[in-house]
Amino acid sequence: MCARNAARHAARVSYDVAAVRACFPALRAGAAHFDGPGGSQVPEPVAAAVAATMTAPLANRGRTTQAERNADDVVLAARRAVADLVGGDPGGVVFGRSMTALTYEFSRVLSAGWGPDDEVVVTRLDHDANVRPWVQAAQARGATVRWTEFDPATGELAPETVAAHLSDRTRLVAVTGASNLIGTRPDIAAMTALAHDAGALAYVDGVHLTAHAAVDVAALGADLYACSPYKFLGPHVGCVVAPPDLLGTLRPDKLLPSTDAVPERFELGTLPYELLAGTTAAVDFLAGLGGPEGDRRARLEAGMAALEEHEDRLRERIEDGVRALPGVTVWSRAERRTPTLLLTFDGRDAADAYRFLAERGVNVPAGSFYAIEASRWLGLGDAGGLRVGLAPYNDDEDVDRLLAGLGDWLTT
Repeated sequence: MCARNAARHAARVSYDVAAVRACFPALRAGAAHFDGPGGSQVPEPVAAAVAATMTAPLANRGRTTQAERNADDVVLAARRAVADLVGGDPGGVVFGRSMTALTYEFSRVLSAGWGPDDEVVVTRLDHDANVRPWVQAAQARGATVRWTEFDPATGELAPETVAAHLSDRTRLVAVTGASNLIGTRPDIAAMTALAHDAGALAYVDGVHLTAHAAVDVAALGADLYACSPYKFLGPHVGCVVAPPDLLGTLRPDKLLPSTDAVPERFELGTLPYELLAGTTAAVDFLAGLGGPEGDRRARLEAGMAALEEHEDRLRERIEDGVRALPGVTVWSRAERRTPTLLLTFDGRDAADAYRFLAERGVNVPAGSFYAIEASRWLGLGDAGGLRVGLAPYNDDEDVDRLLAGLGDWLTT
């Protein structure tokens, strides 16, 4: 069923959300999911790839037995898939348990040579996974942390605010490709260019951005780009993509008998082969949104463009709808943003809206979602707000249910 619908979708010019939705078994439970920024639902081909890998002959990677070859092929295919998704080099794709775990690992490696004369730049807009590892690494080395603020009135993080904190002492700039709390998409290319002019590396958190827009790490200027497949329809695993020659200059702690080859030297222990197979299937699913023409990278660019148009249309519908509701504040205001809206309500707790809507089969979580610095900077404290996040399977009926539910809650 899903294969036929995916093929039908690929043959059409417009975004066929009904064909997409038919591929997601979780949707048959009846809920409208606006919780994609915390982890998307999974299409059938991804689950099938995980199951097929786990039930086929499997062993540690090698090229002698069928089981070894299966494992090796899965890893190499996943590296190629992620590289195609973000425009990187397969030889620079590192897999780990999560983006957070990988960022901690890279923070330890990259900060090994830092000292009291060095500085690192972080932003208030970022998820804490791209803040705390760098802050703690700097503190451990006696380096200085420079905080870059965004404009709470507009949600914008301007390149010049980053530039104000750069000097010849800057070693790294950590910045988000898109805010997981309010959706802001900063001008990453401008910021990474400034970082490079200062002689610093740029570490870009692409977890939220990768799920909603076509990514080209070279065009962004990211030296290291982190993302999480479970945000773009895949399994729970993390990736960091970097040029292989850069990775070759970094020396993580590792076991003596483990390989020193790049990128394997950063992958501590045996990889979760089944999850990497699911990652490849997720990338292929996204490529299928772009039609049958061209190589996978070209189809991904077309598919993500079609998805972005679809999600932006639904976002605009939601924005228009909540403007008509009493006492609602929308904190997602940047000119360029993902389809992610943070809402608060005059005199009412967003967590109550979360529970009210959940009882009606509309899943819209409340909180600060680990973007604790951003939430505090907005004046929302640690509580945050109600986060409405769109995903490839959301449709107009979902939006209708959301707006109706919010209207009912606000009038009770």
